[in-house]
Amino acid sequence: MAEKIVVLAPNWLGDAVMALPAIGAVRHHHPAAALIVAARASVAELFRMVSGVDQVIRLDAGGGWRGAVRWPAEARALAAAHADAAVLFPNSFRSAWAARRAGIPERWGFAADLRSPLLTKAIARPRGRIHQSEYYSALVSALGMAPAGEPARFSVSADATNRAEALLAQHGVGGDAVIVGMAPGAAYGRAKQWPPDRFGELARLLHKRRGIVSVLVGTRADRAAGDEVAPGPHVVDLIGQTDLALLAGLMSRSRAFVSNDSGAMHLAAAVGLPVTAVFGSTDERGTAPLPPVSASAPPHEILTCDVWCRPCMLRECPIDHRCMTGIDPGRVCEAVERQVAHRAGSPKS
Repeated sequence: MAEKIVVLAPNWLGDAVMALPAIGAVRHHHPAAALIVAARASVAELFRMVSGVDQVIRLDAGGGWRGAVRWPAEARALAAAHADAAVLFPNSFRSAWAARRAGIPERWGFAADLRSPLLTKAIARPRGRIHQSEYYSALVSALGMAPAGEPARFSVSADATNRAEALLAQHGVGGDAVIVGMAPGAAYGRAKQWPPDRFGELARLLHKRRGIVSVLVGTRADRAAGDEVAPGPHVVDLIGQTDLALLAGLMSRSRAFVSNDSGAMHLAAAVGLPVTAVFGSTDERGTAPLPPVSASAPPHEILTCDVWCRPCMLRECPIDHRCMTGIDPGRVCEAVERQVAHRAGSPKS
């Protein structure tokens, strides 16, 4: 029985969140083991908020082969944990090389990227179209750790909540304001983005019809999208001003969340928010937000436009972006209103 298990986490925020059911399965099947998560700096903070995780190791090596010069430092960081077994969620050669170089006796992962000789258990990857969370769960299930019991959950700290309230107060948003979070950006490309001016129109409608304040969030890379959202007293722009803990705090203060297919969408769902997710070029069957943890929570709303060319999985649309421009702000507003009314415990007037 392993006394220390290290999980090498996915590298992207959305994927890291979708791995939580599988991480919960590792915790459930090894209740007495120390559960360590090794993650890139961009997502490491996320796992400090996850129940059942005993230690977080931050890996600073760059991605892919270009970061190979720093791989030995990554291996040393893993070696310092003195783990008995490693579960590798990334499919990269790098993750398997680092685990072996670290001297971890058991190394388990999918057979991919020519790395099978470096693994002690190389699992065949599942075939067909499945949700990304099911992909990670297939790995741990093949290792005898089928998801069971309580899933791994987020715990938003009081400090993060207090920081969120203070930041909102700086922008004139009081504690009694009804807030909806919005993430107008998306890392993969413009084809994933509902036109940012539509977010602006949505914010205007929500304020006019419900007095809602819309809070824009995202990374610095989303700045251009945020600049296209029409400003106003009903919009608070916090893009590029939050770390993950503060972002989670802002989400816990919100009633609902509107997003493209993005890491922020997945984080909002994990925090417990009902999400209205606008999908265009990407496939909601593979990356829709995880279902609400509570059966009493309002359901997520997945909005798409039925056009022949989606999901194309392209970064940029080569034609007229009809999969996104065909989604009207009024339709999104109605979805958000349903969620806000449900959270308020009263029917929509």
